[in-house]
Amino acid sequence: MKKISVSGLRFVDSAGRERIFNGINLCDKGCYEEGNDERLYKPDEYFSEEVIKTLAEGGFNIVRLGLTWDAVEPEPGKYNEEYLAKIHTVADRLAKYGMYFYLDMHQDLYSGAKECAGDGAPDWACLTDGAKQHPTRFVWAEGYFWGKAVHRAFDSFWQNREYNGIPLQTYFCNMWKHVAEEFMDHPALFGFDMLNEPFPGTDGGKVFRKLIGGIAKTVLFDKRCKITFLAKQLFSGNVIRCLEPFTDYSLLRRVTSNADKLIYKFDTGYYSEFVNRTASAIREVTGNGIIMMENSYYSNLGIPYSTPAVTVNGKREEQLCFAPHAYDLMVDTPEYKYASNTRVGGIFDEHRRSQERIGVPLLVGEWGGQSEGTEWLDHIEYLLDKFDSYHWGQTYWCYYDGLLENPIMRDLVRTSPVAVTGDIESYSFDRENEIFTLAYNQDREFDEPTEIYLHKEPKNITASGEYEIDGRTLKLKTAPGRNEIRIEYK
Repeated sequence: MKKISVSGLRFVDSAGRERIFNGINLCDKGCYEEGNDERLYKPDEYFSEEVIKTLAEGGFNIVRLGLTWDAVEPEPGKYNEEYLAKIHTVADRLAKYGMYFYLDMHQDLYSGAKECAGDGAPDWACLTDGAKQHPTRFVWAEGYFWGKAVHRAFDSFWQNREYNGIPLQTYFCNMWKHVAEEFMDHPALFGFDMLNEPFPGTDGGKVFRKLIGGIAKTVLFDKRCKITFLAKQLFSGNVIRCLEPFTDYSLLRRVTSNADKLIYKFDTGYYSEFVNRTASAIREVTGNGIIMMENSYYSNLGIPYSTPAVTVNGKREEQLCFAPHAYDLMVDTPEYKYASNTRVGGIFDEHRRSQERIGVPLLVGEWGGQSEGTEWLDHIEYLLDKFDSYHWGQTYWCYYDGLLENPIMRDLVRTSPVAVTGDIESYSFDRENEIFTLAYNQDREFDEPTEIYLHKEPKNITASGEYEIDGRTLKLKTAPGRNEIRIEYK
């Protein structure tokens, strides 16, 4: 497999071709089985060779491969080699079918108490000063909103408090070094996603109160409307009643702007120091793999991301990309069919501004959702078209048993560029007329061809060069200059 690196705002392979990635998250967060108090991880069973083969046949060429601190380091300084071998087995399967992977150190709610919906850090790294986790009542993320144990655990981590005389982030960095040593020479390695959706701790609770207060003032059902009442509505069947006015992104942004200063403080302070420290630890081990910057949990809603470009030992990291997430307000509710294009589109436009500020390629790390029926698929198609307009790759959240039979696969499996011998000018897939077009500017002769994934047999192809079809891949040899290809299916 060809090595992937960064060139300006593009990903390129070792042949010099611009690369576009169509991917998915494979993340085993662990689970508890009846009668067992130990959290079990089975990534090699869940993500079988058959699953990976089917994904590859559907045009998926990259995976965000999740692992957790708890699974890697269940005891301080002691690493679970059996678990890492399971992750390595999945990585080997991906390489067998030509799929890249990037390692995602996943967390939700900081850690995974048995009665809660979280995952991430081991128990010994949870310094909560006696605060306890509480069972979920409304939605999995509520620990972020008012959970003192979650807030204090994150505060302790960002403040780098000590456990047994060693700072928590030193443990974390040493753990990442061990993981990097395991995968640094893997042929399918794309990069390192240092921490999923970093949460600001106690300040994150303040952000939630500011957002709910802003929604309450905007919606204002009547003068008796209370914040606590509104919060319950948001996590109940009345969610539409509360959020219907926020279809307009500008109105949503007016509410989220109340929290800008808190997120700016987190991004430029605690989080920036953390990513620089962690990236430096990884680079002590290997120069391979792209360092991937994520946004905080609340920038998923469009609050501007302000973290500076990662530096390693005081020097800007050259192999760096931005891997943001964004979700509609209806995600994780039965009302996802009401997801708003303009609402989420505005969030991704904000991520575009962050990409340009940092000056790096962008790969969307998480996006999407699920609902009954098929009317929500218009929203999925809108987002895919937006990613295409920005020349972004993506990894959909997430694979689960049954996904391959879900109607969403008709959109995720589509004709798309894989490797292009030049700078992409534009590409798009017209679903109504089933026509794919690609235009690019080529400045020299290439030994390797442009490659395009075909989701089914085309009816007609018009191209400015010679082509052949090899299985599901169209290979196109073109000369320097502006090149175009048009693929028709109807």
